Order: sequence, then structure tokens, then C-alpha cells
Amino acid sequence: MSARILGIESSCDETAAAVVADGCEILSSVVASQIAIHRKYGGIVPELASREHLRQIVPVVREALAQAGLQLSELDAVGVTQGPGLVGALLVGITYAKTLAASLGKPLIAVNHLAGHVHAVFLDAHKAARAAQLPAVCLIVSGGHTVLYEVKQKTARSYEDGGELQYRKISQTRDDAAGEAYDKVAKLLGLGYPGGPILDRLAAAAGNAAAPIKFGPTKTRGNRLDFSFSGLKTAVLYHVRETPEYAAEIAEREAALERGERKFEQLLPLCSPKTLGLLREFQNAVIRDLVERTLGAAEELSAESILVSGGVAANSQLRATFEARAGSAGLDALFPSRALSTDNAAMIAAAAYPRFRAGSFADASLNADPGLALA
Repeated sequence: MSARILGIESSCDETAAAVVADGCEILSSVVASQIAIHRKYGGIVPELASREHLRQIVPVVREALAQAGLQLSELDAVGVTQGPGLVGALLVGITYAKTLAASLGKPLIAVNHLAGHVHAVFLDAHKAARAAQLPAVCLIVSGGHTVLYEVKQKTARSYEDGGELQYRKISQTRDDAAGEAYDKVAKLLGLGYPGGPILDRLAAAAGNAAAPIKFGPTKTRGNRLDFSFSGLKTAVLYHVRETPEYAAEIAEREAALERGERKFEQLLPLCSPKTLGLLREFQNAVIRDLVERTLGAAEELSAESILVSGGVAANSQLRATFEARAGSAGLDALFPSRALSTDNAAMIAAAAYPRFRAGSFADASLNADPGLALA
């Protein structure tokens, strides 16, 4: 009999629920996004996020169960994100999960959100009949995180059979996360929120447009594998301030956003070749740093494969670059699907499965931990 775990995710601005069998088979996955709510503020407003989670949590769980064709009584456990994340948002999911698990008499499993992102890669690898070779280096890159981990098997039982994993942090960003830099540059240039998807497509459309400025590699003192994107974002800011001809088209794009015109096809005609060249150069710089440091860590640790997860892992140029560079180095580069790259509950249910097998259950004292460390 399969172990069917309900996963609940509410760490930031997605209310999500999913049912996963044996940590690898997705029976359902439902995500209620809040992008439209936070868009006009250019970023996540924690209080609004918490209120929206309260509104969405019950219908999202009901829909996940309906898609899976299951009753609540047929679940074997409830897994929920404990952290890291926004404390108010986390509390909504945790309170609901604790109440549900107690009423059903089912085990409650606390899950680290970052462990979920690692398991998101495994979910799609399983679907494609592939296996991630361990030890691996995992890059988790999103709007809130840019961090590298070494991932090893902790137990004799393999992760494919529900064995627990061991994590060690290699490096992290010292300031802005990569996705955060995308959002800030997009806001600066009048391209809306979130910035990652639209900047990715506009950079790809740049063609032969000349780069109006060149960004060199970021150097960090101490740990050479640490990331830093604040300086790059600031360099874009100073360049735009010092170049008056950007002002008119930025104003045009901001007016288009006010009218609700935010699609790629609507914004592309409002971008000059100079702007497109700038976006391509910015994206090249971000991806260069992400790939170089990740490959450097893989070489240093003799990793067998590279895992890339988080919202920015959906970036088309990042995926293509990793696949080419990792392939040249004789390494597999594995990604989740784009649906599983962003926050979702299937990855939480999958990460709960090894803890279910190990009997690592939480109790009614479980509380949110907004700074919860993976390692």
C-alpha cells in the first residue's frame, strides 16, 4: 500500500496543497498564486500574503484531494512547511496542518522549504526515469534564496526508496538573491513584477543589440563560492540614471503596466535595442556567476551531478547554459519542471516522505521558524 502524504506549502505568496504517493508519484498539485495581489507593490507584502493564505487554504486542500480522488481519511500523513519563510504565512499552513492531522489521527511532519526544492528535482527525475547521482551539488535560486548545498545520502536506504538525505551548506548570497535582483531591475526599467519571466524573454529577444555597458565577474572576499548581486543591480541603476534617453521609454512602459498591458508581446515594442542589450548583459552576468560558482563547487567536491531548483531555475538561458557546461564537464544537470521550480506543495509532500519512513513526526508544539536552516 502506498504512503499517501498531503503536503501543505504557505511560506511566501503561494498557497499550495498536493498529494504525493511514496515520495515520488504526484497524485495532485494545486497552487493558488498571489502575484496579482502583490504586483502593484512591486514585491511581497507579508500582511496581505497571510490574509490571502487564510482565504485560500481550505479550498486549495479540498481541490488537491478531489484531484487525487481521495478522502481525508485515506491520507497516511500531513506534511507542512515549517520554514524558512514569512512567519505569518507559515503560521497559516502550520495551524491548518496541525488541526487537520490531529482531527484525522494522522502523523504530522515538519518540512524544511529548502529540502522541498531539492526533492522537486527528484520528482521530475523519477517521472523521466532518471536518477540523480549522489553526492550532488544543489543550487537553490529564487526571489528569496541563492544558496549552494552539498547533498549526500544519509542512510543505507537510497533516497529513491525513502532514505534520508544529508545536507551541507557550501555558499550563499551575501546580499540580494538572484530573483530579487531580477525584480529590482525590472521595477527600475518599468517592466513590472515579477521580473524574472519577462526579463528572460526580453533578453532572449535582444538579438544582435549592442550591450550599452559591460558587467565583469563578481568577486567576493573570503569564500570564493559566495554569491553577490547587489553590486550588479546597483550598476544597472547608476547606468540608467546617467543615461537620460532611457527615461521616455520607461515612462511608456509604466503607463502600459497601468493599463494592464504587461505581456511580452505588449512590452517588447516599447523596448529600444539599447534596453534589450542592457537586459541581455544583466542576465548574462547573473547566469555567469550562478553557473561558474556551482561548477566550481562541483569540481571541488567531486560531485556526481548538479541539481538546480527554485523559481529562477525556470529561466531558459540558465537551463541551457547549465546543460551545456555541465555536459562538457561530464556531469548531469537536473532541473524540476517549470511548474515544480516555483513554490509548490508536491515538493513538500515528497520531502516529508523520508521523515515519514524514519518516524520523524512533529506534535502540537510545532511552530513556524522563519529562519529555519537546512544545514
